Amino acid sequence: MKIQKTMNRRHVLQTLGSCLTFGSLPVWAQEFPSRTVKVIIPFPPGGPTDVLGRIVAQKLSERLGQSFVVDNKPGASGMIGADMVAKSQADGYTLLVNASLHVINPSLYDKTRYDAIADFTPLSNLADVPLVLVVNAQTPAQTVKELIAWVKSSKTPVNFASSGNATAPHLAGEAFKVATGIENMQHVPYKGSAPALTDLLSGQVQMMFDSLPSSQPFIKSGALKAIAVTTQKRSSALPNVPTIAESGIPGFNFSTWYGMWAPKAMPQAIVQKLSNEIAQITRLPEVRDRFLALGAEPVGNTAEEFAAFTKSELNKWARVVKQSGARVD
Repeated sequence: MKIQKTMNRRHVLQTLGSCLTFGSLPVWAQEFPSRTVKVIIPFPPGGPTDVLGRIVAQKLSERLGQSFVVDNKPGASGMIGADMVAKSQADGYTLLVNASLHVINPSLYDKTRYDAIADFTPLSNLADVPLVLVVNAQTPAQTVKELIAWVKSSKTPVNFASSGNATAPHLAGEAFKVATGIENMQHVPYKGSAPALTDLLSGQVQMMFDSLPSSQPFIKSGALKAIAVTTQKRSSALPNVPTIAESGIPGFNFSTWYGMWAPKAMPQAIVQKLSNEIAQITRLPEVRDRFLALGAEPVGNTAEEFAAFTKSELNKWARVVKQSGARVD
C-alpha cells in the first residue's frame, strides 16, 4: 500500500514536471478564461488609454472565446482604478490597462494605497506614444539648437504648456529645462491637450511637449512646427522630424506608454498565456494599422521584459521629479 502511494505521488510529480519541461500549460490554465474578464481602465472613455485598451480587449475576446469587458474607473490620476485592481483576486479575471502615469505617480504623491511595482503582475507593454516638441508656426526657431538659443535670449519668461500637472508632457518639459540649462521656461498646465493647443495656436504660450496624436493634425496643416520628438528613435508618423537626442541632447528619451497588468502573485501559467496573446495581438496587421493611425508604436513584449521596463521607468521618472522639483499642486 505504501509502495503504491509512493508510486502514485511520483507519477503526479513526473506529470507536472513533464508539463513544465515541454512548456504545456496546466489544464486549468488552458481553460482560462471560463467566464467574463473585467478590464479596468482608470481614465474616462475616449482617451488614448481607453481607445488602445478597448482594441486589445476586443481582440482578447475574439481569440480566447470569452468577453473582456472594459470598465472605466477614472479619478486621482489613474490611482482609483489601479487601486481596485491591486486589491482584486489574482485569478486573471480582473486586469488593468494604464498609462505611464502608473510609475510616475509614486514620485509625485507622498502616500498611495498601493505599490506600483510590488502589488501588480506586469503582462505586456501595449504601445509607445512619442511626445513631440511643438511651437507656433510664427516662432523663428526651426531646430532644437535654435529653440534653445531663442528661449535663452528672451528677456521675458517663455511659457511652455502641458496637458496637466505631473503628466509625461509636463515632466518632459522639466527634463528639457534641466538638460539644457534653461532657466526662463515657465510651465503652464492645462486640463488636457485641447485647451493647451488652443493657446499655443493663438500665441498665448510659446511651446509645448504634447502627445503626438493630438498635435499631428496641426503639424500637418502647418499651424504648428514640430521641432523634435522625445523618443530615442524617430516616429514613423513623423519620419523627417529628428529626435531631441540626435539634436544635441544625448540620452533624452521620454514618451507616454501604455501597458497591461494583473494583481500581484497571479499564477505564472495565466501570466504566460495572457502575455503571449497580447504580444501576438500587437503584431496583427489590423491592430498595428489602428495603433499607428493613433500615433502609437506597437510594442507587445514579454511579461519579463515589461517588468524590467516598468522598474527602469519608475527610477527614471523619480530622477526627473527630484531634479526638476516638479510637484502636484
